[in-house]
Amino acid sequence: MIGRVESDELVVAVAQHAPVPGDVAENARRAAAAVAEAEGARLLLFPLLSLSGYDLGRLAEPGCWVGPDDPRLDVVREASRAHGVTAVVGAAWLGPDGRRLLASVALSPDSTVEVVGKQYLSRAERELFEPGGFGPPLDVAGWRVALAVCYDAAAPEHAVEVARRGADVYAVSALYTEGQERRLDVHPAARALDHRMYALVANLAGAGPGWRSCGGSGVWHPDGRRVARAGTGPRVVTARLARADLDRLRADDVTAGYRG
Repeated sequence: MIGRVESDELVVAVAQHAPVPGDVAENARRAAAAVAEAEGARLLLFPLLSLSGYDLGRLAEPGCWVGPDDPRLDVVREASRAHGVTAVVGAAWLGPDGRRLLASVALSPDSTVEVVGKQYLSRAERELFEPGGFGPPLDVAGWRVALAVCYDAAAPEHAVEVARRGADVYAVSALYTEGQERRLDVHPAARALDHRMYALVANLAGAGPGWRSCGGSGVWHPDGRRVARAGTGPRVVTARLARADLDRLRADDVTAGYRG
């Protein structure tokens, strides 16, 4: 991006959030409160369907869907502007063109909105949503942030493409359940290590129809180490990302002949 000004460090936060089932307005208010309390973070990532909860049966209710002019999002937009935080919420998104996406919705301090839909949908999800695509990386203080939704992070080709587009941070809104703890350890670590990106995962907390969260939201270094971890309950964790670490590891790969 021409004229992009990079900051040496980026403070990020991931919210392990347990939504009030079906209550978009209340979940938006809680998201706004988390933005205000995010300890200087410039990016705050929420889990999959953080505005409604992961209960596909509830999506028969029109009020569980969110659109671009939805006034229930105003409280998050206002918090984002007031605190200089890009907030990424999870929503059942109904676009102005009628597209239905299982989406990560980024609300930036300058009032721009970016929507990225999940590409790798489950069988049940395909009855409600259509596959999304790749959006441009978000610019957060000069860092390029690519959004991924849940199982997208399990598909290596998804990370290959966002890395090709220059991502510095891979931000995954997810639901990992009990018994999937190893997957949650491996997926972000592998994407971070293979592509020299920082990886973030915000996992839902609590439980829903047929599932219980394993917790474990966190942040992974581009050398594959986990540098922040949540437990099993609702919590916001923060981490400070260093541009120097990213540049050093990428330069090492160039020297070794793995990058052009």
